[in-house]
Amino acid sequence: MKPEEIQARVLYRDALMLIIDKPAGLPVHAGPGGGDNLERHFDALRFGLPRAPTLAHRLDRDTSGCLVLGRHPKALRKLGKLFQEGRVSKTYWAVVAGSPPAEEGHIEASLFKRTNKNGWKMEVVPDGTPDSQASVTDYKVRGRAETPDGPLTWVELYPRTGRTHQIRVHMAHVGCPLLGDPAYGGPPGALHLHSRGIVLPLYPSRDPVGAEAPVPAHLRAALKRCGWAGE
Repeated sequence: MKPEEIQARVLYRDALMLIIDKPAGLPVHAGPGGGDNLERHFDALRFGLPRAPTLAHRLDRDTSGCLVLGRHPKALRKLGKLFQEGRVSKTYWAVVAGSPPAEEGHIEASLFKRTNKNGWKMEVVPDGTPDSQASVTDYKVRGRAETPDGPLTWVELYPRTGRTHQIRVHMAHVGCPLLGDPAYGGPPGALHLHSRGIVLPLYPSRDPVGAEAPVPAHLRAALKRCGWAGE
């Protein structure tokens, strides 16, 4: 990724933070196997400051959209507190296989990271299971489509907690795995999950700061089938 390419993905910038539009398919930081990652390009986002910004939270490699960066340590502490206290409002768009049980819903299901010789994945477990994490996601159906392979649904999601793979596991739990998510029962292909918008009450005397990320190319066809009219 060239400097001008990551700079063009900046959705919001001020003295404390940046919100960028993360591309799908690029991990936010280096994994054990190395390879390209988003953090290695952050030097292009200094915009005059002495150090590169730092991740305030994470998105999965194959998830696109709004990602918040702190521009210096003090800013990062403020942002970290907002995320930790659940005061950041996040909106995701997804296309799922199947039909959710209601037009609007509330999914409350604890998650546990199960590790075996083949790797790890998250799973829903009974409340109170040792080392499990309480997790809550609200959703709203935005559109539907019938296809030869079954129904598709465009869903807007509001995670109230920030657990690993939370949206993916919760939607699979209600019988609607995401397109492109075979790990949790969905059909293969590109993951249809996009961090559409984010709002942060960062400044006590100002309105909350927010941004909205444009829909990436790999989601557009399925969204249009479900009634999305475009940007």
